[in-house]
Amino acid sequence: MDSFNFAGKKAFVRVDFNVPLDENFHITDDTRIRAAVPTLKKILKDGGSVIIGSHLGRPKGATDKFSLSHILPRVAELLGVDVQFADDCIGAETEAKAAALRPGEALLLENLRFYAEEEGKPRGLAEDATEEEIAAAKKAVKESQKEFTKKLASYADVYVNDAFGTAHRAHASTALIADHFDAAHKLFGYLLQNEITAVEKVMKDTERPFTAIMGGSKVSSKIEIIRNLLDKVDNLILAGGMTYTFAKAFDGKIGDSIVENDKLDLARELVEMAKTKGVNLVLATDAKIADSFSNDANTNFASVKEIPDGWEGLDIGPDAEKLFTEVIKNSKTILWNGPVGVFEFDNFDKGSRAVSNAIVEATQKGAFSLVGGGDSVACVNKFGHADQVSYVSTGGGALLEMIEGKVLPGIKAIRGY
Repeated sequence: MDSFNFAGKKAFVRVDFNVPLDENFHITDDTRIRAAVPTLKKILKDGGSVIIGSHLGRPKGATDKFSLSHILPRVAELLGVDVQFADDCIGAETEAKAAALRPGEALLLENLRFYAEEEGKPRGLAEDATEEEIAAAKKAVKESQKEFTKKLASYADVYVNDAFGTAHRAHASTALIADHFDAAHKLFGYLLQNEITAVEKVMKDTERPFTAIMGGSKVSSKIEIIRNLLDKVDNLILAGGMTYTFAKAFDGKIGDSIVENDKLDLARELVEMAKTKGVNLVLATDAKIADSFSNDANTNFASVKEIPDGWEGLDIGPDAEKLFTEVIKNSKTILWNGPVGVFEFDNFDKGSRAVSNAIVEATQKGAFSLVGGGDSVACVNKFGHADQVSYVSTGGGALLEMIEGKVLPGIKAIRGY
């Protein structure tokens, strides 16, 4: 971005403006829009013009609920220029608007996912559709996707991908469009480049000890990440709801706590795998328990293996808190994905707050800390720590797939690998 001169050029910039809206279509969190502003401003400042493409939600066709017109005023306000709007992302009128753009001007396209061709998935298939009908529908949408992608690419001289949140999708505007530009005219925006740099610093340019904290309710949703991390980390803290699957796997009594009964063997396997690889696997020893899933529930503390019937673990206990924070404070590289308790309830956010505090302290002492995944980001925002860690990722699925070791289509489309 810094070395490319956009003067006199039109840039198609794929952003991730998939922001939350309230019932009156007001933006409740504009983080993703603000994150893309530096890239867009650089192009405009150079004397280029921008065609902004994004999705919003998961529409099954054009609908006002998911129209990007709702966010147009905020985009214009943040960019400091009048942003035009195309009420379709393709078509003669949109093509004319893009062609008429002058240096320093911006055009926001309507939701790309109003078209099935963006994702390349057929829509409207009957529930009882035969395999032949499904195959035919898939083939048809893939064929029309090529023309859709070609139209989007035709608006611009340069393609800029700044949408890390969708970089793991091989969609028309996130990956396929790059094929229509030569290597010198397709590049990462500032946000996407920063995301790649942060993840690669954690996973490839690692200063040790390296500690990963993985929270969340299910072992099954994190299994590939855990396996990949066991080849890279020195310490792996597994917490959140998955705690109780591990506790039960080793004959613990977990009361009414969340558990994956079909993953008990897997939990035992992961413990053995950690031992074999010499990884310090850290699990909570105690929990803050509640007699209902509520902020106002009665509470107590118990060993994770001695939770009474009628009670469930909703946060880590004081012993686990000390254990986790000690490991984190002595780390040089830290990855945090997933809270260690039901942090949305103030009564059960103490464990996640302690983890966040420890990460901040380690960062102040020189550690590199990467926080990613929606709930972890919500944690550091709730606790006021977002600007006190090294990097807060905007990606959910994309971040997790990079941690798993996968090559993301949106990155490969530009890098070539």
